[in-house]
Amino acid sequence: MSQPAGALPGWANKALLPALNIISAFLVTGIVFLMIGESPIEAAKIMLYGAFGYQEGFGYTLYYTTNFIFTGLAVAVAFHAGLFNIGGEGQAYIGGLGAGLACLALDAYLPAWILIPLAVIASALFGAAWAFLPGYLQARRGSHVVITTIMFNFLASSLMVYLLSHVLKDPGQMSSSSREFAEVAWLPFIHNMLAGMGISFDESPLNVSFFLALVCCVLVWLLIWRTRWGYELRTVGSNSTAAVYAGIKPAKVIIWVMCLSGALAGLVGVNEILGVQHRLLLDFSAGYGFVGIAVALMGRNHPVGIVLASLLFGALYQGGAELAFDMPNITRDMVVMIQGLIILFCGALEFMYRPLLVRLLSSKAA
Repeated sequence: MSQPAGALPGWANKALLPALNIISAFLVTGIVFLMIGESPIEAAKIMLYGAFGYQEGFGYTLYYTTNFIFTGLAVAVAFHAGLFNIGGEGQAYIGGLGAGLACLALDAYLPAWILIPLAVIASALFGAAWAFLPGYLQARRGSHVVITTIMFNFLASSLMVYLLSHVLKDPGQMSSSSREFAEVAWLPFIHNMLAGMGISFDESPLNVSFFLALVCCVLVWLLIWRTRWGYELRTVGSNSTAAVYAGIKPAKVIIWVMCLSGALAGLVGVNEILGVQHRLLLDFSAGYGFVGIAVALMGRNHPVGIVLASLLFGALYQGGAELAFDMPNITRDMVVMIQGLIILFCGALEFMYRPLLVRLLSSKAA
């Protein structure tokens, strides 16, 4: 079947265009490195080695990847309904609060096989509840979800500061954090699980929530492309007026989509609070919610693309830390600049190469 005029084949739109955007971002980064007197090739080697070259580094890369999968899926689900959920950061923060409260209240009474699932559910429910009101205001009152979710990010931050300074703070700690959870609330680390099977793997924060993130990818794919509700969601996102004529209630879909998006973002708390920190503390979300926007854009809002984009950003986080350590001229801020360039080319300049590709591929087809 021939492509419509001006349209790109699926492989070019989903693979070639993002690849060109990423290459462009790295080329600009290389120019900046040359301007400060550093070799971009040497920097690339250090980043790749830091992210994939040894077991501990690879474990850290997958640990960061886990968070980005959750937040990337959260943004993508909302995108399919035509919503720009920019509140993943606050929803992840409140999701961690839900997991933490469940553990603080129940870790003295319940065994791990009951407590951990309850904490995971609490994390998702708290994230969903935090996204419900922006969804309701968008659906019933016409308040733009971008504005309300930004405001809710600030509210989440303020709420956590208050709780961890006045209510949940461990009296024996100088820092604003809760007491440490009992070990029954800790998610198993991957290196410990592998050691139990006789496989040696260096210690890292990577834990079983990585598999939960992959399961969420499969479930999101099934939900969006293999269910009636997913069809309704995509119809609302494509044309809400047509959806009404088809008997779909956009307001209902919007509210539920925002709750689902918030639940996915809230699962960041599972990786951070149950998997690594084992206590509630300030700023554990560390910007994962905002990076999730870039992950969803780069991954074309598809779970497979989101996993790959999450791996790229996980490598940038881990490899960037190694780069800042090994090359004194390259600060942590410059690593953030690399991430910003990728977001710029994959977001704002996403379709910069599209006209060129259309002409090239059309001339070949002719």
